Amino acid sequence: MIVPERTPRLRSARAVLRPFRPDDVDGRVRCGKDPEIIRMFGGSPEFTEPVPMPLEDATAWYEAVSTDSNPLHWAIEFEGGFIGTARLHGLDETDRRARFAIGLLDSRRLGIGLGTEVTQAVLRYGFDELGLHRIDLRVLAYNTRAIRCYLRCGFVEEGREREAAYVGGRWHDDVIMGVLEREASTL
Repeated sequence: MIVPERTPRLRSARAVLRPFRPDDVDGRVRCGKDPEIIRMFGGSPEFTEPVPMPLEDATAWYEAVSTDSNPLHWAIEFEGGFIGTARLHGLDETDRRARFAIGLLDSRRLGIGLGTEVTQAVLRYGFDELGLHRIDLRVLAYNTRAIRCYLRCGFVEEGREREAAYVGGRWHDDVIMGVLEREASTL
């Protein structure tokens, strides 16, 4: 397995996965902060309606992602603008495995299949180009939209970590899902 030194560009039918760039700050501001999206990531926002993302927060976010040493951390671009991130992390070269994460941050882009497209593009890259054997993830059990996406992409539920996340004043399970290279051959 040879991990690239620079972030490779990937494509799905409608999205581009690419390195982060300075104008993503403006894209992150446009996405704003949606309490439902934050909740799906395990946050407990104190606001109930979407709010703007302050420029200072978006700039700090960009500083963090643009200095990430992981070359498998992508900005997701749709219709010319930033809408989220995807990454493979925790690479284990001996066991040929990695963990997947995706975050669509623009609530107007949810429910139209972009998560599935991006996930499939990353899986193809992970299995075909990196030679991974296994890709897994963790998702909050109440994030049914994401779980449906992962199931469509070939992931299977492998177990649960009971009451692993404290969100909104309650305990919630994490669902552990994985897909093997032989199971993803139809992507």
